[in-house]
Amino acid sequence: MTKPARSLLATLLANRHDEAAARATLLAAQTRADALEPWLRAFMHRPDTYDVGSAVTHPLAGVPIGVKDLADTADMPTSYGSPVFDGHRPERDARIVSMIRALGGTIFGKTATTEFAWRGPAATVNPWNRAHTPGGSSSGSAAAVAAGIVPLAIGTQTVGSIIRPAAYCGVVGYKPSYRAVPGEGVHPLAASLDHVGFFARSVEDVAVAHALFVERAPHAVESEAAWRDHFPRNTSALTLGVVRTPFWDELVAPHQRDNFGASLQALAEGGARIVELDYGADLPRMRQATLTILAVEAYRAIGDVAAREPALMSEHMRLLLSEGAAMPLERYQQALLLQAQVRSQSAALMQSCDALMTLPASGEAPRGHADTGDARFCAPWSLMGAPAVNVPSGWSEANLPLGLQIVGAFGDDAKLLSVAALIESMLRFEPHAIAA
Repeated sequence: MTKPARSLLATLLANRHDEAAARATLLAAQTRADALEPWLRAFMHRPDTYDVGSAVTHPLAGVPIGVKDLADTADMPTSYGSPVFDGHRPERDARIVSMIRALGGTIFGKTATTEFAWRGPAATVNPWNRAHTPGGSSSGSAAAVAAGIVPLAIGTQTVGSIIRPAAYCGVVGYKPSYRAVPGEGVHPLAASLDHVGFFARSVEDVAVAHALFVERAPHAVESEAAWRDHFPRNTSALTLGVVRTPFWDELVAPHQRDNFGASLQALAEGGARIVELDYGADLPRMRQATLTILAVEAYRAIGDVAAREPALMSEHMRLLLSEGAAMPLERYQQALLLQAQVRSQSAALMQSCDALMTLPASGEAPRGHADTGDARFCAPWSLMGAPAVNVPSGWSEANLPLGLQIVGAFGDDAKLLSVAALIESMLRFEPHAIAA
């Protein structure tokens, strides 16, 4: 079996202007996927062949990228994780797919998603332990990166669908600020909450994705020197605000508490200033507002499809849509008002900290495949539309990854990535090897 994919930055610099290197990169990804996919099931579709063509003059020449099966692809089936759309071929690419192609990237395949990005599980398993979930809804994207098949994958998050599976699979997940990455052509679950984001194996690699897809600055990755100038590491001391949330005592597993405490200690020893923050009753209100918006907007986006094909909808989806149909309009409007308020107050809620530190999930990936995990630790920041990053932080006794969620102020993604890179360097997470 081939070695795992190199980092995104190393891959694109090696492939630049070198067609043979670009082809070798794609072949290595194919070989690794062929070896792992029979049990991993991260992809719902992969093309038989890939064409590098003249793309070696572009930044992402030959770079294999997984695209969540929520984003339209004109040349590949797009089912949105639902049997209703089995075999569906969209007329045009989603905007994020067009951007990848324009940069010379190769759509390596469509990664598995839960049903319409909600709770109906995909077939993907956790690459570290096949008996456990990889999380959702971006199940395949997280697993494909963790398994070293691709160096970059596209995901989406409405509540916790990037950050949580990234934590469960031991990779970096980056949810940019709301609408920082265009969502056209990505099937909506809840338009006021939906984010397009990225999975990679380092903060530097998601920062490369940020430079290419958010800043639209391909010149930033023309060389190692250009990248270092574009993405400097600020070495000044960090002030990190710890948010433990009202769900902490009730839900957080002992191994996750121990890891969080050890991570804070490592950061403090590395020179960071740790400040405990109290959000009190705000976070439960924010979570409830998130669920209200989700239910109403999911009904608007998927209700007609469900009415046409009720037998093809999961019980999870039927329940969500029934909640949305019954939701009082006033309650929905109040939730939108709260969302606008917390977004406008995003910088103030940081309380002069460089970033907030909290959990991505209650613990390791749950055993079994019927449930993709609890997203409540991600919900407030999805409502706010603030940028967030999962940084792997350790391993549980069951040899499953654990992570930290780092949150920035709305619109201040570049600063968050700089802070996350420093935190990553201080934690020194060491990934294990995945066997076929």
